[in-house]
Amino acid sequence: MNNGMEIRWHGRGGQGAKTAALLLADVAFKTGQYVQGFPEYGPERMGAPITAYNRISEDKIRIHSNIYTPDYVVVVDETLLDSVDVTAGLKKDGAIIINTPKSRDEIKDKLNGYEGKVYTVDARHISVKTLGKNFPNSPMLAAVVAVSNVMPRDTFIREMRASYQHKFAKKPEVIDGNMEALEMTFDTLAEDIDKDMSMTA
Repeated sequence: MNNGMEIRWHGRGGQGAKTAALLLADVAFKTGQYVQGFPEYGPERMGAPITAYNRISEDKIRIHSNIYTPDYVVVVDETLLDSVDVTAGLKKDGAIIINTPKSRDEIKDKLNGYEGKVYTVDARHISVKTLGKNFPNSPMLAAVVAVSNVMPRDTFIREMRASYQHKFAKKPEVIDGNMEALEMTFDTLAEDIDKDMSMTA
């Protein structure tokens, strides 16, 4: 796909991967881009592996299939690395982002020899600290925006705040917790992203 990017999400039912993909599509649409955000339907029972997708482009999107050669892969549940080939088709000049407390060097052995960029985010730690519960989708949403640079950080934060204010109008504490989770994720990834950019410059 020209002038755009494709993202594949891997998670388990109930973890919010589908919701995160739809939120990303919504926010990107508000910035004037053409978008797609959709799940791959299957047995969506709690805990079962699920896949969701995003296409984001400055041009009209004319493809309507699943995504087989993504630019970015987001893994919301680290245990999927043992049962799902999450790097299948992933472009070498792209990146994979994994929810895990491990470093990227510690996790590489489980990535089938993938030679592209690897980023890790302890989304559980971030969400428990900011929201009091394990809701990994908000940190992982911020992570893919930070890594892909699909939009500027301040634009993303502004649009997400507006989205959360609409969604959680009667729960302001949820808004503040989610916004803190997004900001913390950007800060957590900043060093690794800067390091990788300096190596490819």
